[in-house]
Amino acid sequence: MKEIRIIWLFMACMSVIFAQKELCKHSIKCDMVHMHEEVPPKALNIQEMFEKGIFYGRLRTNSFMLQWDQEVKNQRKNHAIIGVGGSLTYRSAYYHGLSLGAGLYTTRAKGTLLNNEQNLYAAGRDTGINGITSMAEAYLEYQYEESFLKVGRQIYESFLTKSNDTKMIPNTFSGLTLVSKAVPQTLVKMAYLTGQKLRGHSEFHHLFAYGNTENDDTAMHKGLTLSKLRDKSIEDKLIVFELKNRSLDNIIFRVNYTSVPELLSFAMVEADYILEVGDLSVVPGFRYMKQYDNGAGIIGGANIKRLTSAYSSPESLDAALYASRIDLVKDAFKLRFGYSKVEDKADIVAPWRGFPTGGFTRAMSQYNWQANTESYMVQLDYALESIEDCKIISRFAVQDFDDAKEGVQADSKVFTFDVLKAFADKSMYMKTRFGHVVGDGRTIASSGMQKLNPSYSEFRFEINYLF
Repeated sequence: MKEIRIIWLFMACMSVIFAQKELCKHSIKCDMVHMHEEVPPKALNIQEMFEKGIFYGRLRTNSFMLQWDQEVKNQRKNHAIIGVGGSLTYRSAYYHGLSLGAGLYTTRAKGTLLNNEQNLYAAGRDTGINGITSMAEAYLEYQYEESFLKVGRQIYESFLTKSNDTKMIPNTFSGLTLVSKAVPQTLVKMAYLTGQKLRGHSEFHHLFAYGNTENDDTAMHKGLTLSKLRDKSIEDKLIVFELKNRSLDNIIFRVNYTSVPELLSFAMVEADYILEVGDLSVVPGFRYMKQYDNGAGIIGGANIKRLTSAYSSPESLDAALYASRIDLVKDAFKLRFGYSKVEDKADIVAPWRGFPTGGFTRAMSQYNWQANTESYMVQLDYALESIEDCKIISRFAVQDFDDAKEGVQADSKVFTFDVLKAFADKSMYMKTRFGHVVGDGRTIASSGMQKLNPSYSEFRFEINYLF
């Protein structure tokens, strides 16, 4: 706990140095995406470039408690853990369009499990069990009118690549990215990414190679190991193109293409139509995603756990996902009905913290994009009128997995309840989350294996202070 006290002392000193009395210069969205409300100005010379730069500080604590309905020796154990840390990021002013940025993140954690049980942490495993300190951002940026070109370590938000900053340190990438609003009512994003630093890691590693020091994300394919890729001389670089357009009345159109050449490619199209019915907004939406196998299936198989029994094409990762939703929005209320279906072919492989069913049927901590999975969700958002800057988000999801497939979990029903509160100057955020999963503990796969009962309860509590 000594390290935790040192981090708090350091970040408290920084908050005193850089704190401002006006409305906070940065903010956090409800999905914990970090936004810079105040951005650096233009500079007349090199000296001004650094003098007019802006520091963004953040103190943070996040705690998790998880209780399984059925503990399993060496696989599942009830636990609690708390992480304490923060970040200090800096953006210089723009001199002839050039700017520099960097972000230092650190966290320490204390949990209830023994040292030899740390692999059993489910909730909160990215809080920094053994301590994490990382220069997760370090980039050079060039701005020309409405276009921004970045090279280096950075946060990059797209359909399948997200910061997903719900623990203590964001998921970041290294490479070259372009974001442009040069075309009216259109946002264009492009990227060539060469490395990734997952939330629980301090160092950058391969994007699409499985291993403890590589991409060990829960959604990563365990058959695509670094040694197998090297044997075939495959480089796991990531290419991204994304477009979001609002030029048609009441229609939001989005397309994305993401590719790991020689392994997998993904194409996605999504559309939302905004219909005003009196004082009620009705917003139907649809998403279609196609996963193309460019060679990954023969290496790893159709299931991300390498358990391919009951898969019709065990060595193919060709797959598709369909999702639809309808939002009913009125004043402070939003009610969403969502549905998703994955083809009975192969699992979707998405280990970059962007979730294929996100915004449609994904609930807290759930992975529902395996082969032949069908999901339904209802979500209610409500901004309380009696409490300023306080919002409630609640979800109920039904997840129907393929009983015959050994490599996917048993069916489950999920209930989540979130309360988010921002304080007057927007510098303090509190978020409380509760999740309860009721699963089928009697499912037997076609191989004869009985699946684990997926039932559990989870509680999370987070505090952020921005300065």
